[in-house]
Amino acid sequence: MMTNKKLRVGITGAGVFGGYHAQKMMAHPQVDFVGIYDPVHPERAHALAAQSGAKAVSSREELIQVADSLIVASPASVHGRQALDALRHGLHVLVEKPLATDIETAREMVAVANRKNLVLQVGHQERFVAKAIGLFDIPETPTRISAKRTCGYSERGVDVSVTLDLMIHDLEMVTALLGVMPLTTQSSTQIGPSNGVDETEVSLFYENGLEVALLASRMAKTPTRTMEIIYPSGTVHIDFLTKTLIHDTPFALNTQFGLDPAAADSLGASDNAFVDAVLHGSPTPVSGIEGARALMLALEADQEQTYAADIAV
Repeated sequence: MMTNKKLRVGITGAGVFGGYHAQKMMAHPQVDFVGIYDPVHPERAHALAAQSGAKAVSSREELIQVADSLIVASPASVHGRQALDALRHGLHVLVEKPLATDIETAREMVAVANRKNLVLQVGHQERFVAKAIGLFDIPETPTRISAKRTCGYSERGVDVSVTLDLMIHDLEMVTALLGVMPLTTQSSTQIGPSNGVDETEVSLFYENGLEVALLASRMAKTPTRTMEIIYPSGTVHIDFLTKTLIHDTPFALNTQFGLDPAAADSLGASDNAFVDAVLHGSPTPVSGIEGARALMLALEADQEQTYAADIAV
């Protein structure tokens, strides 16, 4: 825990999300934004550095030397490698989703963070939206959950499957809501214009008979981000794009959740929580192990290996 000085934060990746994080770090009163690095687009790093007063460094090694913590906003395929390297050098890490792209790296990240007593947080920001709605306060167990997360094709994010790029949001949220991993998983994937998996349908089956059905696609004509949760006493339908909520349950859910500051700016809420966790020992909203569970399910959906039934929550 660091309470007597500002947190020195570095960022790897100067793309869209790197820019968002840079804005939050510039504005945070307890942060010294010390540098940003992007080996592919150094011009973007220099532009962000000029806006913030931070330094555009020439290597991750240079960034690690001047920072106490690292935000990894690089392409998803290098998340694990960059985050693990920072952890091994004693830095606290906030890594955008997915935590990594293979389970061995994810496990090593969690182990190093635990051994060195470091904060390892994963940027699953939908967790703040679910909390603002009140989903974690519902006293019933769902009987069925379905979710769709689709968009049109673009080059962004295609270094990993759509499962790791989009569906992992819903996999993490479902696991957080249920508190258990599924017994079995069935999935079908479709190769698309990226020459990789651009559409995934997954069914998760649980010991209590619950079934979860998820769809993720980056080949859709119109974007969708919806989730329907059926409880014994009613149904909750959430549209994350329009920030609307319809339900007929007896629970006091926040139908105006879009006005909640943490839901309206979930990335900012995630960044603030990371700083608080490092400086003040506050709980990490999405820990490394929680990010690893979502990764396990995503890899299984991509038919890499079967992990889910063997992992205890």
